[in-house]
Amino acid sequence: MARPKKDNELTYTRQINLRFTDTQYDIVCKASRDAGLSISEYIRRQLMKGKVIAKYEIVADVPELKKLVAEFGKIGSNLNQIARHFNQGGIHSQEMRQAINRCIAEIYEMKYEVIKMAGDFHGNTETHSK
Repeated sequence: MARPKKDNELTYTRQINLRFTDTQYDIVCKASRDAGLSISEYIRRQLMKGKVIAKYEIVADVPELKKLVAEFGKIGSNLNQIARHFNQGGIHSQEMRQAINRCIAEIYEMKYEVIKMAGDFHGNTETHSK
């Protein structure tokens, strides 16, 4: 007895060819077996219903990045010392105090933007630079 024919809507007429490394192919084969699906059906379902996550690896010169973040910290520290001087009775004006506070806020914003762009390094940074 022959297999019943599919509706035209369920007939796959378009083809896409993919190349995988041996490791990638093994992962897809195992995942399709675990799901109880053919490789084609597994990939089709992943593409149509799954999330495709693009990962980008940003390679940064870690020593330079560390130096830049350290410089931001030093500038912020200097500005804090100036603000402390004014807060302890040094000659100042309200306008100057506001300008210093704005500068401190901008420096911290820049510092966090640099950290965010470069990623958050944990542990030994020497490991990351190899």
